[in-house]
Order: sequence, then C-alpha cells, then structure tokens
Amino acid sequence: MTPDIPFIKRLVLLNCAVPAVLLAWDAARGNLGANPVNFAIRTTGMLSLIFLVLTLLVTPLVRLAHWNWFTQNRRVLGLYAFFYALAHFLIFFTLDRELSVSGTLSEMSLRPYLAVGTLGLVIMVPLAVTSTNRMIQRLGTSRWKQLHRLTYVAAIAGVVHYFMLVKADLRWPLAFAGALAVLLGWRLYTAFNPPPAKPPASPRPSPRRPTAVPDSSV
Repeated sequence: MTPDIPFIKRLVLLNCAVPAVLLAWDAARGNLGANPVNFAIRTTGMLSLIFLVLTLLVTPLVRLAHWNWFTQNRRVLGLYAFFYALAHFLIFFTLDRELSVSGTLSEMSLRPYLAVGTLGLVIMVPLAVTSTNRMIQRLGTSRWKQLHRLTYVAAIAGVVHYFMLVKADLRWPLAFAGALAVLLGWRLYTAFNPPPAKPPASPRPSPRRPTAVPDSSV
C-alpha cells in the first residue's frame, strides 16, 4: 500500500505546530505557573532539542525501515527545531532581558551555558536559510549535504547547553545525550561500513518472435 505522502506531510506540519499553539494558549490564559517566562523558555528549549533529535532520526529510520517516502519530512522537522530554538532565545531576550543587548551579553559572560546555546542557534541559521529547493540547486547537492552536517554540531551544542543549565536532576540531559550518541554512532558506523553495492541487473533476453507459419489456404 502506497502512503499518501502529501497527507502525511501536512499531518507532520500541523502536529509540529501543536506545542507552540498550546504554549501560546496557556500563556494567554495565565496557566504557565508562578514563573511563566521561565516556563516558556524551558519549554521551547526542550522542544527544540526534541525536534533536532527527530530530524537526525529520519535518515536511520528511512534506511532501516525503507520508508523512503518519509525523507521529505526531515526538512519540516529541522525547520521546527530552528523555530523553537529561535523562540527560546527571543523569549529570553525580550521578556527576561527586556531587549537589552548589553544585559544579554553580560548574562552570557556570567553564564557560559547561554553562550553555548546561542552558538547552537547561530549554527542553525544557515541550515534554515538553505532549506529551500532553490538553495539546494545553488549550492549543489554535495556542498548542501556537507553544510547540513552542522545539524549534529547544533544538536551537541544544545545538549551541552541543557547539561550545563541543569544542576540537580540530570536524567533528561543524559537522555538527550544518549539519543544523540546513538545517532552519531550509527552515522559513524555507516560511514566506515557502507552497504555493499548491488550488482548490476543482468539484461533480460529479448523474447524470441515466433516463426511465421505459412498460410496453407488456397
């Protein structure tokens, strides 16, 4: 059975937006707890990490499950990872730092995890900008793939940022670190152990035409 690819793409697109809609809805109703700004910052940061991991999970899933049709959703997941990372930073900059550039830079110097997280966001900017078909054509497939390997660097920066932020309960940072280690390990394994090339298919012999039978009628 062939999956309905356009429907699945729309479904993924809409479901990825659900957390943002729910967060905005709860913020409008005042249901973000005693510290709503901190809750929104933590939630968007967590969502960005989740979507980064899901983006990196697409290639192994496609290769192991042979879901070639699912490849098109990788771009959507990556863009949502950038969207939530950008929202994470903007909430911090606008609501926590009150649009103060000097205050933000000062806070980064005092808290190194902020600089690491900002580095991850900066790395994601060119990935988001070059996510269109036109940019793929301009860069060329090979150069585009090399550039988008920075997704792993952005994910590592995000995990390190989260790990440095948390001071007591490290279960979630370790869970993200473990998932990322597995994905990186899989990529290294496949890079050094590529699947054997399929032998070229032997040409099929052309069917022999039946010998014409002479007409015996008078």
